[in-house]
Amino acid sequence: MDSIVGHQQQIRILNAAIEHNRVAHAYLFDGPDGIGKKLVAQIFARNFLCESANGCGLCASCSQMAAHTHPDFFTLEPDGTAIKIDQIRALQPQLVLRSFAGRGKVCLIDSAELMTHEAANALLKTLEEPTAGTLIILISSRPDSLLSTIRSRCQRVRFNRLPSRELARHLEKALTISAAEAKVLAAVADGSFEKALGQHQDLYLKKRAGLIQSLSALSPTSSIQTFELAQALKAEKDTIDEILNLFDVFFRDLLLVQHGQAEDQLINQDLLPLIQQQSRQLSTPQVMDKLEAVARARRYLSRNVNLHLTLDHMLMQIAHA
Repeated sequence: MDSIVGHQQQIRILNAAIEHNRVAHAYLFDGPDGIGKKLVAQIFARNFLCESANGCGLCASCSQMAAHTHPDFFTLEPDGTAIKIDQIRALQPQLVLRSFAGRGKVCLIDSAELMTHEAANALLKTLEEPTAGTLIILISSRPDSLLSTIRSRCQRVRFNRLPSRELARHLEKALTISAAEAKVLAAVADGSFEKALGQHQDLYLKKRAGLIQSLSALSPTSSIQTFELAQALKAEKDTIDEILNLFDVFFRDLLLVQHGQAEDQLINQDLLPLIQQQSRQLSTPQVMDKLEAVARARRYLSRNVNLHLTLDHMLMQIAHA
């Protein structure tokens, strides 16, 4: 499957299912956001509907998929914050009709965990009585939020974050950036090619050094700097997860230097003088306390604790560690 970064094992399984005519009637693609699940699903659907069953890119079906006009391919996404029962009801008659091209029909349900209880129960009936030639692909980053009865009726394909080295290699080529820049992007993108692309020329390559400099300046007597950094972070609320990744990577670089690791093992190699200075000024327990402050902030945010209070608390802990 072309244009896909990573996930080679999953791709082999899906290709083999098409080749041997063993495609299940329903699949659940689960894994973290932004790692390529939807792209794999779209190309799997293209190959399934292809007149040659291999995603030739030349037949009428492949051309329609490329133009997003295929009459036998349906995509269902949240309407606002949820996938509603009316959306499932509107889809169901389409799936039982004869396919236009004759190969079958495919429905891709993105963010499937956002189905309302009523919508999920309606979909369950379709999964319990599948129409021949119909393929349903559910995509979810939180599969445990789905009804267990839905999960049990799907063939599960798990997707993992890309290893940093593999991701960096692809980013270096895709973005025409240096190996050092690619390494930084890969480290803070949390295994997501999509996220790394969005960060290019944005937060990390433009603001990374400034954020780390401000972070390094925090101390028990730096109340003004702590306040200023807190305000800056609150203005970046849409990328706060990535900023926490950035802080985490920086503190881990300090630990590597303190434990005598080679410079080429560092992520922020271009900030080596600052890392060396900080590693001398701080003890290992202090760095560990700072890392724990970042980890604690992640836990609070995952529980929907107020963002501003969480950031204030984290920075105060870092400053006093």
